[in-house]
Amino acid sequence: MRKLLALIAAAIGAAAVAKSVKDNNAEARLWAEATDSPTN
Repeated sequence: MRKLLALIAAAIGAAAVAKSVKDNNAEARLWAEATDSPTN
């Protein structure tokens, strides 16, 4: 039972880290687009 709980906790932690990385990448792309000089 403890191993199952540890596995679930690890999966939740990994999902949280993955979401954080994805969100940070999206924020960086948005910031780069907003601050990019116009090409026209």
